[in-house]
Amino acid sequence: MRFGITIKPDMSVQRILALTRQAESAGFEYGWIFDSHVLWLEPYPLLTLMATNTRRMRLGTCVTNPAVRDVTVTSSLFATLNLISGGRMQLGIGRGDSSRRVLGKKPVTSERLEQSVNTFRKLTAGKKIDYEGRPAQLVWASGSPPPVWIAGYGPKVLELAGRVADGVILQFADPDLIAWCLGFVKQGAEARGRDFKMIEVMAAAPVWVADDLQVAREHVRWFPALVSNHVVDLVSRYKPEELPRSLTSYVRNRDDYDYLHHCEVESDNRNFVSDEVTDRFCLVGPVEAHIEKLQALARVGVTQFNIYLMCGQEEDTLEIYRQQVLPPLQQVAQA
Repeated sequence: MRFGITIKPDMSVQRILALTRQAESAGFEYGWIFDSHVLWLEPYPLLTLMATNTRRMRLGTCVTNPAVRDVTVTSSLFATLNLISGGRMQLGIGRGDSSRRVLGKKPVTSERLEQSVNTFRKLTAGKKIDYEGRPAQLVWASGSPPPVWIAGYGPKVLELAGRVADGVILQFADPDLIAWCLGFVKQGAEARGRDFKMIEVMAAAPVWVADDLQVAREHVRWFPALVSNHVVDLVSRYKPEELPRSLTSYVRNRDDYDYLHHCEVESDNRNFVSDEVTDRFCLVGPVEAHIEKLQALARVGVTQFNIYLMCGQEEDTLEIYRQQVLPPLQQVAQA
């Protein structure tokens, strides 16, 4: 299992870069950043700085969408960043959440998402395409396009990821729900004649290391509230029997979600989330509990665990993982 971090760009630029350098030094191989341009800092100048402040770390959005920026703009951004970083860019993309909903707009369709991924790959490889009836080409772009990771929860987008993505992004750390999701990814891969085992699987969630479970939960309870936005969308589009109850039941008592307090540790958005859901979706507790859950995630097929590094004491979390969590897992892998 590889490890990554995701940064919420609501802190100083200097601290974002310091955390990125610390993570690379600690053995984290991926550095991701949220893309929600109204709520937080614009990610692409930050990705440029992250690229010039690292040597090996692969970098990308977790996640962007096809609507906030035209796909030709996103393609040009990533092709440029690939030149700056020496080919280390990764595109994380989904249907759109906070950057759309905060403006009162809906996520895009899965069909538009698939079309955008195809266009992105061709443009970033320097190929000429037909774009809305006119030829378009990034004549200066060349080489392989950046790997594409598709984020999703519902069967339709998960099957899409299996058909076309290099990786899938699953925003929770629940092994049972991840196994359910990967069933659809596998279906999509097999329908396209692809080897499912070649698709990378990311589990993304916040963590908090502490012996006191209640303290730990209060630092990460905001995260299932974030996920609930996607779950509510799923409930509106699928029959109850098509979705696992362990994913949908916790949103029944949810109040309106305030995107102006998106991903805030102490936001009232989190008030409806139970301890049980918090424990399933996140990593909490002593070091041993983190190692045990990461091993369980690896057994169901997770190839990258991505820490949402936005709960407080981020530097301490990276140091604990460097010293106490990653080494035992690396020893097991080597054995």
